[in-house]
Amino acid sequence: MQKFKDRWEIKSNWQLIFPVLGLLSLAFSSYLLSIYILDIIKIDQTDSMYLGILSTLILFFSFLFLFITLRLFKILRTKWAVSYRWELIAIFIAFAITGSTAARISDPILSFIGLQEETTNGWIYWSARIFLIFPVYQVLLLVVGWLFGQFKFFWNFEKKMLRRMGFARFIKD
Repeated sequence: MQKFKDRWEIKSNWQLIFPVLGLLSLAFSSYLLSIYILDIIKIDQTDSMYLGILSTLILFFSFLFLFITLRLFKILRTKWAVSYRWELIAIFIAFAITGSTAARISDPILSFIGLQEETTNGWIYWSARIFLIFPVYQVLLLVVGWLFGQFKFFWNFEKKMLRRMGFARFIKD
């Protein structure tokens, strides 16, 4: 266990939650993608080979996602100036939760406003949804980042993004 802690630069036991959540997220994403692929190629769940193919796909995608994630760690650790490796996992999880939540929240808000996908022109509906998701995402990113102990990182991330979008005059350092 000490080797694992040293590799991920974990100083306190509570920080172990991030690698555990990262692995669980990776496995769950692999499972969802595998189920989706099996639905596309129309393999019935009652087929005797279903579990074998499902297990193989889950393992394949788990290793693929792990490989990609570890590569990203090497690149982003220096770019984002993160002190510890476990912080990258917290940041990735915060981005994932924020994106999913913003996308889920936007539809009920649009329905409350009176814009439904079925009754509104597609250009208007999707434009409104994108414009709505953006500010919701920005606020959620700070809240979720704070919950994961990465507020400083996400605050700096937000300021950098807003500067690039031309809102530099509204940002005080």
